[in-house]
Amino acid sequence: MRPTGAMLERREKIWKRVAQYRGMDKDALVESIANHLEFSLCKNRYTATDFDVYESLALSIRDRLIEFWNDTKEKCHNEDAKCVYYLSLEFLMGRSLRNNLINLGIYDVCREALSDIGYDLETLEEMEHDAGLGNGGLGRLAACFLDSLATLRLPAYGYGIRYEFGIFEQKIEEGQQVEGPDNWLLQGHPWEVPRFDQHYPVKFYGETREYRDGKGRRRHAWEGSETVLAMPYDVPTPGYGVHNVNTLRLWSAKACSAFDFHLFNRGDYVKAVEEKEKSETISKVLYPNDNDFAGKELRLKQQFFFVSASLQDIIHRYKRNHDNFEAFADKVAIQLNDTHPAIAIPELMRLLIDGEGLDWNQAWALCVRTFAYTNHTVMPEALEKWSVELLEYLLPRHMKLIYEINARFLEDARRRFPDDHDLIGRVSLIEESWPKNVRMAHLAIVGSHAVNGVAELHSDLIRATIFKDFVRIFPDKFHNVTNGITPRRWLRNSNPDLAALISSRVGDGWVTDLTQLEKLAPLADQGEFRRQFLEVKAANKRKLAAWVREQSGVSIDPEAIFDVQVKRIHEYKRQLLNVLHVIALYNRIKDNPDGEHTPRVVMIGGKAAPGYFVAKKIIRLINDAARVINDDPVVGDKLKLVFLENFGVSLGERVYPAADLSEQISTVGMEASGTGNMKFALNGALTIGTLDGANIEIQEEVGAENMFIFGMDINRVRELRAAGYDPRACYSANAELRRVVDMIGSGYFNPKRPDLYADLVSHLLENDHYLVMADFPAYMEAQAKAARLYRDRGQWARMAVMNVARVGKFSSDRAIGEYAERIWGAKPVEVQITSKKARHFRS
Repeated sequence: MRPTGAMLERREKIWKRVAQYRGMDKDALVESIANHLEFSLCKNRYTATDFDVYESLALSIRDRLIEFWNDTKEKCHNEDAKCVYYLSLEFLMGRSLRNNLINLGIYDVCREALSDIGYDLETLEEMEHDAGLGNGGLGRLAACFLDSLATLRLPAYGYGIRYEFGIFEQKIEEGQQVEGPDNWLLQGHPWEVPRFDQHYPVKFYGETREYRDGKGRRRHAWEGSETVLAMPYDVPTPGYGVHNVNTLRLWSAKACSAFDFHLFNRGDYVKAVEEKEKSETISKVLYPNDNDFAGKELRLKQQFFFVSASLQDIIHRYKRNHDNFEAFADKVAIQLNDTHPAIAIPELMRLLIDGEGLDWNQAWALCVRTFAYTNHTVMPEALEKWSVELLEYLLPRHMKLIYEINARFLEDARRRFPDDHDLIGRVSLIEESWPKNVRMAHLAIVGSHAVNGVAELHSDLIRATIFKDFVRIFPDKFHNVTNGITPRRWLRNSNPDLAALISSRVGDGWVTDLTQLEKLAPLADQGEFRRQFLEVKAANKRKLAAWVREQSGVSIDPEAIFDVQVKRIHEYKRQLLNVLHVIALYNRIKDNPDGEHTPRVVMIGGKAAPGYFVAKKIIRLINDAARVINDDPVVGDKLKLVFLENFGVSLGERVYPAADLSEQISTVGMEASGTGNMKFALNGALTIGTLDGANIEIQEEVGAENMFIFGMDINRVRELRAAGYDPRACYSANAELRRVVDMIGSGYFNPKRPDLYADLVSHLLENDHYLVMADFPAYMEAQAKAARLYRDRGQWARMAVMNVARVGKFSSDRAIGEYAERIWGAKPVEVQITSKKARHFRS
């Protein structure tokens, strides 16, 4: 029915009320908070807690986001804009309140509004739980990319899983990592919008049947399967200073029916709900332990669950504007963040062929033009594989599709390279091992039109090593897009005093164009600016020192050099090398307490995978060494070692602004890129690191004179390994190293269990795949240089300012701009708000 004049008039009156209610001024915010307290949370002034006020505030800000969110979706639909779909098993979003307030441009207004009614905004911010949807760099990169996609006005959806429990909550008990559930949804998530009216079926198991349709064409039916429903929860993701708000869509698994009513009536209540519980386990926890078949099955289920639901949603959205698939690849760009979503390639083929009736060639051409794949590793052993047996059992139709994709690909490879008989075995999607495996990286390469590494060295290495055969076959597919970080969260939000100092001198254009920080370079030689810069750093260090004392009971000197390594605990990231240096410093102080020692606080944080026993042993060593060093009265404040428990995004926002020295010491050739190195440099920390990952490009921008680079380059690493690296020779040749290793092996740091670290020491002496022993002398020398320079506060400040000034390349805005231009072919869509809303919007 067409609306009448009276109906339109009534709608206009309603809209006026809505526009007034969603205002961005103080009074409108207070009214909105009060309304949500009473009508959404059913609280009043006597029963409302501080957490209730936080939740009401979050709902009030979400209300304002929703207006722009709806406008964004409507504009993109009406313009039939090409949309980017970012598929990632992880999104490490952190907290949303501060980020959303700043992106909307109302942080100060909100703080004043809360102050008027007796609340402190920073206190309320601390009540928000980090969204536990990721493990580390992969998920944080995805979160930065979502921020940049919206800021650059690019239409986009992030797709992932709404894990009920995050990676895990890390506790340190008696020096050991203990994993507990990260129940981040316990008190709800006010930023999300559940879509109870939208579900997509996702099928598992069963068998396939081949038949001929009415036109005699060969078709396949997937029969006897079990079905799980995927229900979306949408989170608005706003851009900074724009009206564009994109969507993070997270899938939750729901059973097709709540329980078996017949079993319930017969009294078998547990059995009645068993299938419901089994179905909903899929979205229960991030990265279930996959040491056994059941764990592997669940992890593969997770991957297929979210990509199937996402692809069905993408096709549904596309079909609202199109009645055929000719323009599909012109309107849809799908980025695979690592190989976790690679099963999307055969799933899109299934949906197009079995569901939409396309023939193979048409479907495959669309598939390749639509997908692009980002690789995040240079280590062959880290490339994901799934057993053929498991795939045939869980996804029988997809295994048949993979076989056909592989057969067609290999046929073309044989034709083009008839003389290279071994090529087929090297590039096949099927690894002829026992048991047979599907190489998911190979599937992602063959099924995508673009493959990119995430730093120049990483991209060069994958071209020259793990994917060199594919470079011969597809020379135009391979690209580099160096990672980046969002300057909004990692400087504007997390380090407001430094952000204000920078803006006072060069303006605030850097927030959306990080290259403008280059204007700071001349200020590095101005004494007054260096003084102000150091004052900001000192204030951040005092805040972190107070937090460390509150959390761990360890008192640290804010005047000491804050030497920080925060990242996943992994042998190739070499937290062990860091610990060896700390113990060596401890010995130097004990040997000569009155000598010249630059006071140092070493902080190490990160989680070890529950099944990664060597990494967990390294955490134990860090904590055992910390206990001995921190309690030694001879050492005092000259040296402290602190393990930062349960490191995550919000803790990172405390740590990065306070750090003086950034530890980026991975074995050369092992780190794809890293983004922590970028966050530290942006906040004025100096890098001590190897020529690995993005460190190389940071050195090119910042200058070698403003960093502490040590150790071998990639060519020297290869030569050393080819010559037969002997770690025991390094041990024998260096008395200081030998003393440190012997102390660890003798039980010095854990007298009750003197053999606790015998396996760690044996590993260093006999294998040392990550070259810890080889790089120890160079690392000690670089650390000594850093300690000497730290005493010259003016020179240190100059170097720190130059790091900030020249780190502009490493913005996620730049990275997303490169993806959009070179890989996706996506264009910005500018969302204009109505005049009624514009009255209240502050950018």
